[in-house]
Amino acid sequence: MKLLVINGPNINFLGIREKNVYGAQNYEYLLQMIAKKGEEEHCRIEVFQSNHEGAIIDRIQDAYSDGTEGIIINPGAYTHYSYAIMDALGSVTTMPKVEIHISDITKREEFRRHSVTAAACDKQIYGQGLDGYLQAIDFILKK
Repeated sequence: MKLLVINGPNINFLGIREKNVYGAQNYEYLLQMIAKKGEEEHCRIEVFQSNHEGAIIDRIQDAYSDGTEGIIINPGAYTHYSYAIMDALGSVTTMPKVEIHISDITKREEFRRHSVTAAACDKQIYGQGLDGYLQAIDFILKK
């Protein structure tokens, strides 16, 4: 099985920004954690990160025809206003999609509590720290 993990803006700054919110583990740690999970589950997991909305949309669209069988996405701040990313996710109906957030977005600033992108996903996971990525992978593998 081939899965795609997409990380949006500032996720590459894990361990640098707001450690009290996102934890002290850095982005490299997250990549290693995901790679280990892929090995354990005998599946190929590609991780893509961009701070640019269009690049994220392009990668979602590429997933439609490149053999990807499931998408896990942490859209970062795009969660709250990117109807373009929501539309792209909604276009790839042939695969399950999970939106994840490291922090508990329901207990943060008001603007972070609403996700427009979740409407195009099969599940939303938040507040589980980096383990949310592993939970999302498990969800897709069981689908």
